[in-house]
Amino acid sequence: MARLVMSLFPVVAIALSILWAAKVEGAVMLPQPVKLEWHYYKVHNTCDDAEVYIRHQLTNFWNQDKSITPKLVRLLYSDCFVTGCDASILLEGENSEKTAAQNRGLGAFVIIDKIKQVLEQYCPGVVSCADILNLATRDALRLAGAPAYPVFTGRRDGMKSTRESVDLPLPSISFDQSLAYFKSKGLDLQDMVTLLGGHSMGRTHCSYIEDRLYNFKNTRKQDPSMNSTIANQLRKLCPPRTKKGQSDPLVFLNPKSGSNYRFTNSYYLRINTHEAVLGVDQQLLYGDTSTLELVNEFAAGFEDLRQAFALSMSRMGSINVLTGKEGEIRRTCDSTNANNHNNI
Repeated sequence: MARLVMSLFPVVAIALSILWAAKVEGAVMLPQPVKLEWHYYKVHNTCDDAEVYIRHQLTNFWNQDKSITPKLVRLLYSDCFVTGCDASILLEGENSEKTAAQNRGLGAFVIIDKIKQVLEQYCPGVVSCADILNLATRDALRLAGAPAYPVFTGRRDGMKSTRESVDLPLPSISFDQSLAYFKSKGLDLQDMVTLLGGHSMGRTHCSYIEDRLYNFKNTRKQDPSMNSTIANQLRKLCPPRTKKGQSDPLVFLNPKSGSNYRFTNSYYLRINTHEAVLGVDQQLLYGDTSTLELVNEFAAGFEDLRQAFALSMSRMGSINVLTGKEGEIRRTCDSTNANNHNNI
């Protein structure tokens, strides 16, 4: 399939580079995000090496713990899909976004906090936590084998974070509900199919797949769309939850290679063989013709996924961004400047 979405947006030709030893790895056409700029901190001479500092710190963390990649991807998704890419998910508080039920188990906060501490030493009050989260996620994905993609910068940080604002859906929603949710954020079918591919890595709680294993749609049977072999394997890891306070184990979204934390197109192969762990993922097999074309295209090879992923990550990172005089540049990522008692 030719890049159908590309024709729908005004585009600019840019080099697909992550400045990994200043090596240009390829080229891709991406839409210029509204209000954001390519290498914002270098262009404005405010922190020329911001992206270098972020990449260096992130690489050190990744070398110690490969699982930070899916953690950062989920953290970015949980930020951008709520009030926009404003780092509001990073704010602490009794009623903050991170306290919402949908955000249970979120991680990688300490990584963003530590990268911010380094940047504050070199460029105090300049680089936003929102940009750090976007850039660090890009770099972690690249280390895990995902395609490189440009991150436009210049975001500012939000000043509000509430549990009530979190509308993230559960992973058992239908195909139509999932597509409607993505569209409500300004994204489309290709973005949905592409971004869900991030589930080639990471883990999920058994409680999110319990219905598929034991009582699909109140039938007291397993989800008929789930491969029986994978269902049996998961039942051994996820016993029925019959007692209050019972543990809720984590299982890999890709049981065969999950502990490797590598980004591949295996997600789409598993959909075709009915081995998707989450219901929202398996539902892609029952979408319309365009959905099936995308799934089969990405399952057949990595190149089309590479280009689609670059576009969709850029689009997600541009949702409701704050720029100019909007928001602020936090001194620490877990607190607004007004509530930061370390400020002088």
